[in-house]
Amino acid sequence: MSELIEVKLPKLGESILSATVVQWLKKEGDFIELDEPLLEVSTDKVNSEIPSPIAGVVDKIFVAEEEEVEIGAPLALISTDSSSPNEAPAATIRSQTPPPCPQSGKESVLSPAVLRLAQLEGVSIEELRQIKGSGEGGRITKKDLERFVQKESKSKPAVQEDRIKLSGMRKSIADNMVRSFYEAPHASLVAEADVTDVMQLIAREKMNFKQTHGVKLTITSFLVQALTKAVQQFPMLNASLVEETIVMKRYVNVGIAVNVEKGLMVPVIKNCHERNLVSLAEEVADLALKARAGKLSHDEIAEGTVTLTNFGMTGALIGVPIIRYPEVAIVGAGTIQKRVVVREDESLAVRQMIYLTLTFDHRVIDGIYGCQFLDAFKQNLESVSLH
Repeated sequence: MSELIEVKLPKLGESILSATVVQWLKKEGDFIELDEPLLEVSTDKVNSEIPSPIAGVVDKIFVAEEEEVEIGAPLALISTDSSSPNEAPAATIRSQTPPPCPQSGKESVLSPAVLRLAQLEGVSIEELRQIKGSGEGGRITKKDLERFVQKESKSKPAVQEDRIKLSGMRKSIADNMVRSFYEAPHASLVAEADVTDVMQLIAREKMNFKQTHGVKLTITSFLVQALTKAVQQFPMLNASLVEETIVMKRYVNVGIAVNVEKGLMVPVIKNCHERNLVSLAEEVADLALKARAGKLSHDEIAEGTVTLTNFGMTGALIGVPIIRYPEVAIVGAGTIQKRVVVREDESLAVRQMIYLTLTFDHRVIDGIYGCQFLDAFKQNLESVSLH
């Protein structure tokens, strides 16, 4: 007697309620080893591989690619018997299988992903009823709907516009930004810092630093170090607002915005207050590499207490970023420019200057407190060392 193991979508994070199937790494009839990746799903900015809980043959796949499913929903059946799928007699299923989809009332069994696509493409319920589904029990999949839309579009005149559906990652960013913008009254301050000494130190030490530690020495590491010291001096910036309670964090977890192919990700450097510059540089390089390769775990993008975004690499002088909910502050750094500056002794000098921006939640932080913090951030950045 063979045994069928039902693979369900596991819990992927504290606040994750659903996921979208990106691709199946095995098809029905394939043999799979224990812990070998079965499929890839996308949830809240991060792609994750779901491993097989047992070695066997993929007997049945329940969910199509690009379909959204809830946590705990069945994904597939794996048979521990080596016979062909669906041929093993009297198989025992360890967990309950999903009920077959009804053949009538299609609109009641359409997946959220199909309904969203139909709404985006302007396909009515009446038109959906005309589509012959290729999914389990005749259910309409996204591919069925896409084929229908493509067929219909050939008979319609071409339009002079493109429509791009928001990806799961882009939608998550949008939802978070909207929530932060409308819930927290934003206020911003700008200061100018002289980073000539920092840049000279980087130029002088970069070769030796790379050979010794295996990573590049960049301005980002100094920015994180200066920010960490500043929020320790002004801890209200390292907090969150939960209903009517200000939660001040004794640890400093700095989120660093990283530009990736599909948008912007914010990996978090944990416990910055316990790290020296070398440790910060190593973590900045490691997280940036993982972000661009799509290999960040949920833990590596969670529990940030304050965020740094360095938009200076794009050539922008000044930016006013939006706070990442539920944090209460975000710091921005512009591009570094050489400018003629009047020094304390009234002499003129060519210095490398940078604009620093602080955006804060005015419910939690007063303007004068923000000014004092920004000045401390500036002073920390201008007082450089490799320690």
